[in-house]
Amino acid sequence: MPNTKSAVKRVRIERKRRLRNRAVKSTVKTFVNKARRALATDPSAPMTLEAIRAAISQLDKASTKGVLHRNNAARRKSRLMKKYNEALAAQQ
Repeated sequence: MPNTKSAVKRVRIERKRRLRNRAVKSTVKTFVNKARRALATDPSAPMTLEAIRAAISQLDKASTKGVLHRNNAARRKSRLMKKYNEALAAQQ
């Protein structure tokens, strides 16, 4: 248990931040998983590209908010696009 007034406040603040971070991370995971599923079914469909764009947008938002490190977001975006390009190349 926190002993000082400031420690009590820190606990309160950390709880708020933890909840916000958890929500943002969950959203990011959902969008990335949707994009991966779309890639697995039909890489050339326009919906696939839209799903990837939405996932990239969510990754950028999480990185801007400080939930994800910018290099972490960049790496995830790069991997998504790499899979997309490989899938398109395999179709042709």
